[in-house]
Amino acid sequence: MLRTHTCGELRTSNIGANVTLSGWVQKSRDLGGMTFIDLRDRYGITQLVFNMDTNADLCNEARKLGREFVIQAIGKVAERSNKNKNIPTGDIEIIMDSVQVLNPSKLPPFTIENETDGGEELRMKYRYLDLRRNPLKENMLLRHRMAIETRKYFDEIGFIEIETPYLIKSTPEGARDFVVPSRMNEGEFYALPQSPQTFKQLLMVAGYDKYYQLVKCFRDEDLRADRQPEFTQIDCEMSFVDQEDVLNTFEGLAKHLFKVIKNVEVDDFPRMPYDEAMKYYGSDKPDLRFEMKFVELNELAKGKGFMVFDSAELLVGINAEGCADYSRKQLDALTDFVRRPQVGAKGLVYVKYNEDGSFKSSVDKFFDQAALKTWADAFNAKPGDLLLILAGDVAPTRFALSSLRLEMGDRLEIKDPNVFKPLWVVDFPLLEWNDDSQRYHAMHHPFTSPKLEDVTILDSDPGKVRANAYDLVINGVEIGGGSIRIHNREMQKKMFQILGFTDEEAQSQFGFLMNAFEFGAPPHGGVAFGFDRWVALFGGQESIREVIAFPKNNAGRDVMIDSPSVISKDQLDELKLSIKK
Repeated sequence: MLRTHTCGELRTSNIGANVTLSGWVQKSRDLGGMTFIDLRDRYGITQLVFNMDTNADLCNEARKLGREFVIQAIGKVAERSNKNKNIPTGDIEIIMDSVQVLNPSKLPPFTIENETDGGEELRMKYRYLDLRRNPLKENMLLRHRMAIETRKYFDEIGFIEIETPYLIKSTPEGARDFVVPSRMNEGEFYALPQSPQTFKQLLMVAGYDKYYQLVKCFRDEDLRADRQPEFTQIDCEMSFVDQEDVLNTFEGLAKHLFKVIKNVEVDDFPRMPYDEAMKYYGSDKPDLRFEMKFVELNELAKGKGFMVFDSAELLVGINAEGCADYSRKQLDALTDFVRRPQVGAKGLVYVKYNEDGSFKSSVDKFFDQAALKTWADAFNAKPGDLLLILAGDVAPTRFALSSLRLEMGDRLEIKDPNVFKPLWVVDFPLLEWNDDSQRYHAMHHPFTSPKLEDVTILDSDPGKVRANAYDLVINGVEIGGGSIRIHNREMQKKMFQILGFTDEEAQSQFGFLMNAFEFGAPPHGGVAFGFDRWVALFGGQESIREVIAFPKNNAGRDVMIDSPSVISKDQLDELKLSIKK
């Protein structure tokens, strides 16, 4: 070994010991007669001391060491006179006897510090350097610990981890597949799995009862902060269960992770129907750390001669408590926010409920004080509050107001990062109509069971059928979701028919699953949680890229290894493929 100790473990109990450390030069300070070097490894930082009076040659040698040089340092542990309470090794230092350069380093393109001067693209290009920084290191350690604790929890309640294939069959539902050409089967392709969905159902048919897997999944979709082309799921399935059994089991996982990782006790996991989430929050992943529930004003404000309201399908707003003193500049900024293309509203109506009980609004020409008072009563507003109202078609207006609600949560600083509000959203629609394809699509996936009480309207009114499905939402982040599955061949066949599959297409794509249902398939259900999202939430990160060791950028590229890349003509010929330019 090139070291006797790590750079994070020496304490005052080691004073007087001769030690050997190895690591990277974090920084060097030349103070004339003394030179100090902070030596860093994965475990921490230890200060090395070189004295010009006792060993001038060694001190001069130390002054030649640049940042990120890899060195071996030999010396004696001594008590530090100027202690550093910010690091665990801050009470000691190493009085140096010798130093050896194991490998020099070029000057890094950005500072390897907690706060760096490198932009995101530069840091991703040199990700191996970025990973040396403490924030990234802490994220990797958090990810490791959450994976360990997840496996411990499942092992203790009788689940077994089973690996499923990465080279599978392409299916038409869901996001785009990444495809892999088969050399041995000319003209045919594998697909990388978007999830192990059908395999975990087959494991239930096989009698394995409780399955889980921390599994890599792949989706060829446009990227944003919470999406990557490859990501990790906590994938689970159980047999002989109903929805309540599944929710209770995975509430247990959430409580376990909150307790052991964050030391937070979370007892309340409310259930909210999808329709209620959309009506009161405009989102199927509402952030419950603050109120601002939607209030609809159609009955109070339509038909009064204000065309913006009279022509709208929906009038809906929120109450920003204590914001009646907002200036015109602040109100204009909110109007500009809702008009952004990604929010999509055409404008914003405001009503100030002044401290003296009077009202000032942007629609005073059309509504008198008495009318505005009825609005305020509908919002349970009090003097000093500000009503923010949008009008338009139902879906886009709810979306825009949801965006405004979250923006107000940020501006008012009421989204406390130390508070966690988990929520199960249940009773999703089973199907959603797509105008482009003129057919229904599965809102979750085609293997989701309808609610038993809605099966009778599958043929007559499929758009009103609710799914036996559920999503776990924490602080406005969709951690994951699942459903009770179809386990009957005839019901699965009917679902494929509703989704527009011919019998031949259903057999070609999913015949293996329907065939399995004829051999004693048990009732079963499960969930899949976004492991990257959960780690990011616990680590206080906005983007899952910060908790993935080697992520892709927004264009789906790995700029460090320059991937994706072209392949040689010989490889293409072997695969019987050609690339059109």
